[in-house]
Amino acid sequence: MDSTTSGWFARERWVRRAQRARDAFGLVLVLVLATYVLASLLGNDGWAAVVLIAVTTATSIVALVSSHARAAVVWSAIGLSALSIVLGAIGAASSERTWLNVASMIQVTLLAIAMLAVLRRVVTSTEIGSRTILGAVSVYTVLGILFSFTYSTVDRIQSGQFFSEVAHPTGSEFLFFSYTTLTTTGYGNLVPAGQPGRMLAGLEMMLGQLFLVTLVAGLVSLWRPGERLLKRRTGEAGRISR
Repeated sequence: MDSTTSGWFARERWVRRAQRARDAFGLVLVLVLATYVLASLLGNDGWAAVVLIAVTTATSIVALVSSHARAAVVWSAIGLSALSIVLGAIGAASSERTWLNVASMIQVTLLAIAMLAVLRRVVTSTEIGSRTILGAVSVYTVLGILFSFTYSTVDRIQSGQFFSEVAHPTGSEFLFFSYTTLTTTGYGNLVPAGQPGRMLAGLEMMLGQLFLVTLVAGLVSLWRPGERLLKRRTGEAGRISR
């Protein structure tokens, strides 16, 4: 086998791998849950924040590939991901929060763009299946992570404390507050001390309920898990009878 033929087979393998990665919303959901766990366990400063940035940007890239984003968009996301990791590392090494704030903003922006791409793929899908449901659940789950990152960034930037009850909140406290707000559970043990925290919390409540009631519930109601198998068996039975 010459080098040209072996090169062609290598390209074909990569094409097949890329095609399998598309619509891999199950993998996206796994990465989202991994981001949730790390955000719960790690802090929002120093090298722990750099690790979280790396995992989050990786989730964004996989989500863009799975949602059939253009190659230029994916490569731009890869470049911005590398930039955010470098800026976060500089901030962790120098203890300068400005670099970490910029890296966090890039991180939040990338994740938001990736989830919008997933949402577009879900909404425009011609067939409701398990992958579509997983994509919608991924977007809903990421809403809580996005808002927790936003709260954390606001806490680093503003002069006053974010919560009335906690002077120096950790990443897990921001995440806990975000998901109790998203689901409108509202335990009340963590309350924003002022603006813009209260405004952002209200926005998260509205988005969480609208998304869950209108999109996720609607997709689940339209999902027919055994319909494709039933059609295939019916068609085979029809051909045998003829």
